[in-house]
Amino acid sequence: MLIHSQLFTGKSFTTLLQVQAYFQRHHRHIRYRHFEQQQMPLGSGMVESACKWLIQQRFKGVGMRWSEDGFNHLLILRLTWVNERFDSLFPGVTIPKSKASPIH
Repeated sequence: MLIHSQLFTGKSFTTLLQVQAYFQRHHRHIRYRHFEQQQMPLGSGMVESACKWLIQQRFKGVGMRWSEDGFNHLLILRLTWVNERFDSLFPGVTIPKSKASPIH
């Protein structure tokens, strides 16, 4: 990027260089036309919806408080249950498919 140094000085020039560096580092992630041609979702709606369903509804109830470690442990359990990989955490324990999630 060629910048006329008299147009941008001081903090604005530094900010402009940071923005340029960001786009150079992340250009592979912002090829929206390519992603659209591949029929890939462009927005964050699906991710936000999944987070709400997986995390907020379970862990942000009234009066609920979690330590960071406690939350991380429960989150691992929740994600493995939802992804039907719970048995990989506890290979010696069989859980019938008819049972409801213990952490729903």
